[in-house]
Amino acid sequence: MITTDILIIGAGPTGLFAVFEAGLLKMKCHIIDALPQPGGQLAELYPKKPIFDIPGYPSVNAGELVDNLMEQIKQFQPGFTLGETAVSYKKVDDEWFEVITNKGTVHRCKAIAIAGGLGTFEPRKPTFENVADYEEKGLEYFVKEPEHFRNKRVVIAGGGDSALDWSVFLSNVASEVTLIHRRNEFRGALDSVEKVQDLKNQGKIKLITPAEVTGIKGDGKVEAITVEIEGQEAFDIETDYFIPLFGLTPKLGEIGNWGLNIEKNAIVVNNALDYQTNIDGIYAIGDINTYPGKLKLILCGFHEATLMCQSVYNRLNPGKKFVLKYTTVSGVDGFDGSRKEAEKAVVKKID
Repeated sequence: MITTDILIIGAGPTGLFAVFEAGLLKMKCHIIDALPQPGGQLAELYPKKPIFDIPGYPSVNAGELVDNLMEQIKQFQPGFTLGETAVSYKKVDDEWFEVITNKGTVHRCKAIAIAGGLGTFEPRKPTFENVADYEEKGLEYFVKEPEHFRNKRVVIAGGGDSALDWSVFLSNVASEVTLIHRRNEFRGALDSVEKVQDLKNQGKIKLITPAEVTGIKGDGKVEAITVEIEGQEAFDIETDYFIPLFGLTPKLGEIGNWGLNIEKNAIVVNNALDYQTNIDGIYAIGDINTYPGKLKLILCGFHEATLMCQSVYNRLNPGKKFVLKYTTVSGVDGFDGSRKEAEKAVVKKID
C-alpha cells in the first residue's frame, strides 16, 4: 500500500506544480497517471511544440516545460504510479481515502486532487472505412517527434490551432506540407492563421480549401490520400504521412462514476474558495474542472493548484496557523534535507 498526504491523479503540468506547492507546506504527494511518463498531454501529444503563455518564458517547448517542472519538484521526492488509471475510491475513516487503480495498486491518502487534464482522450478519427489499416503506417493522430517527418511529404487535415501550428512548424522540417480544411475559414489564433497565409504566399505550405480527405491509398502504408473539392472531381495527392487533426474526445473514465458533480464532461468545483468538489476532501484542478469564468490555461491550473494545497494544509492541520512567505525571502526546504535560498545581500560601508 502506498501512503501519502495528497494523491494527485494526473501528471500533467498542473499536477506536477501541485507537488511543488504542497512541498512548500511540508506535505507529501504521490501521482497516478495512465501514461508511462510524467507530463500529460505536453509529453504525449506535442513535446516539441512551443508554448507562449508561460510567465517568464517568451517561448518554451512543451517537453522542456515538463523537464523544468520535474526538476523543480525533485527536492520534494514525489512518488509515481505510472501506466495505471484510478478506478475506484472509498472513505476509510474521517481522515483517510483509499484509491485503487486498474492494476490493483492501493493508495491511501488524506486528500485527492484530480488533475487529469482532458481525462482519458481519444483522437477524433476520419470516418472513411480503411482508416484502421493505416494507423501508425503513415496515418498519425499526434506529432510526438517532428524529426520523424524530416524531408518527408506531409498532409495535414483540420482547421483549428493544432492543424495551423503544426503546418507552420513542419514547414521547416518536411519537404512538402499540404494543409486541407473543409472550410475557407479557420478557427485558430489570428497569429497562426496569418503565419499560414505568409507561408502559403512563399510557397512553403500548399493550402486546399474547401476540401475533405475521403480516403487513403497505399500498399501496407500511406502512399496517397484522396481529396474532394466542392463541385470538382476527386483527385489523389501522393504523400508519406497523413495527419488528421480534428481534436480530441475527452472522457472522464471511471472517475465519472465517483458521484462527482459533472457538467459537460468536466468536474464542477467551488472556485470561490479552494476548487473542492461536492465530495469533501476531493479537489479538481486544471482543465478537468469547470466553474463560472473557467479558462483552460496552464497558468490557471497553477493558480488552482496553489489554492488547493493551502486548503489541504488547513484540512490536515486544523487550528494551526500558517504564515505565507515569499520563497525569495524564506528559501525552500526539500524533503531530502537540501535548502535552496537566494544569496544574502552584502552589507558593506561605502566611503
